[in-house]
Amino acid sequence: MNTFPIPTDEKERLEAVHRMAILDTQPESRFDSITKEATRLLDVSISTITILDSKREWFKSCTGLDQTEADRAISFCAYALVVKDLFIVNDTLEDERFKNNPMVIGHPYIRFYAGQSLLDFDSGHAVGVFCIKDTKPRSLSLEQIGIFLELARKAETEINKKRV
Repeated sequence: MNTFPIPTDEKERLEAVHRMAILDTQPESRFDSITKEATRLLDVSISTITILDSKREWFKSCTGLDQTEADRAISFCAYALVVKDLFIVNDTLEDERFKNNPMVIGHPYIRFYAGQSLLDFDSGHAVGVFCIKDTKPRSLSLEQIGIFLELARKAETEINKKRV
């Protein structure tokens, strides 16, 4: 497994993450409804709204896994974050970057991943990723990609709502 990519704007990106003050906040139904809808509509086992800080990926919402964070060094979302566009791995065992990843060869045995970076509207920096994961290889149809991107836009809008 390779080390994860670092965005060229990492310092500014991390400043945006901290300015948003979303890390380590309590679960919220407005986020959970999006990840639940993703697993249902796209027939996948896992969906997360993930915020990435310097060392971890933290799940603002996670459907299908019983955890709130993971090490950024083994994160699929670290790759999607730098792409800033749709990032899909149809079969993780066929991808050199991920075939030895602990989440592929061990629990939760991820074989499919799709992620879309989430931007901070104020700065334009990618602060997180909306993603879906499954335990079997697959590909998405054009209709499924449309649904996925619409859900990602909803997640991005929600993380950008000002907190009072």
